[in-house]
Formats: sequence, structure tokens, C-alpha cells
Amino acid sequence: MQISSRFTIAIHIFACIDTFENEYKLTSDFIAGSVNVNPVVIRRILQQLKAAGLVTVARGSGGVSAAKPMDEITLLDIFNAVDCIENNQLFHFHENPNTDCPVGRNIHHSLDDKLNIIQSSLEQSMKNITVADVVRDTQTYIASEQR
Repeated sequence: MQISSRFTIAIHIFACIDTFENEYKLTSDFIAGSVNVNPVVIRRILQQLKAAGLVTVARGSGGVSAAKPMDEITLLDIFNAVDCIENNQLFHFHENPNTDCPVGRNIHHSLDDKLNIIQSSLEQSMKNITVADVVRDTQTYIASEQR
């Protein structure tokens, strides 16, 4: 199991917005250069972030900006916006355990609630981290490179 890279790309987009918004017009091409992906990937993610109310996108070459302060956007907001998991379930349980087997017959009863606890814990942790936290750390690393 692996969470889609759309999640980390979306966070990268916000770091670019914070770092470059006063210097450059933030187009999908510009952001794609930083992320090192095709601009189409950036445009798709921007559409998802826009639909979630996290960014604004000016048509044409108007650029991208955050729709609200970075300290009000959590990693969970981004995670949910870019649809990293299917059906809001982090874990995909195998569909047809063998009901003739005592383990197969009972594995859902034994494991489902535990997986839900793990997912809830992850989501709570993501609620406690904002884009501002990531941006602050990114800026610290940038500053240390310039010394």
C-alpha cells in the first residue's frame, strides 16, 4: 500500500506558492519545473485543490494562489482534496477471504476496527500539521543552503 504522490505534489505546490508568489507568476509550467513532472499533472492536482477551496487559479497565465492562509490549511485538507485513497479507506481489505476457513471467516471481525483506529490516528496527526509548518521548514532549509 502506498499513498498517491498527488499528496506530496500538492504540498510541494503550496511551498512554491509561498516561496515564489511575490516574484513569479505561478503557472502550472512554472510549478511543474520545481516538482519535475509534466504540467498536466500539476493542472489536475490544481483542479482538485481548487474544487476543495484550497487554491484559486486565474484563467490563462494568471497564476495560482492559496485560497486561505497557510496556517489554516492542514495536511488532512490536502489529503482529502487530492483523493489519495479509494472510498475514504486507507486500507483495502481483500474482498473474498475463504469462509470455509476459520481465519478467513473471522479476519474482518478481528482486523476491521484496528485498521479504522490506525486510519483515524493518521488523520488526526495530519490535522495537527499545517502547510505553514511545512513551508517554515522549507524556508529554513533554503536559508541554510544560502549560508
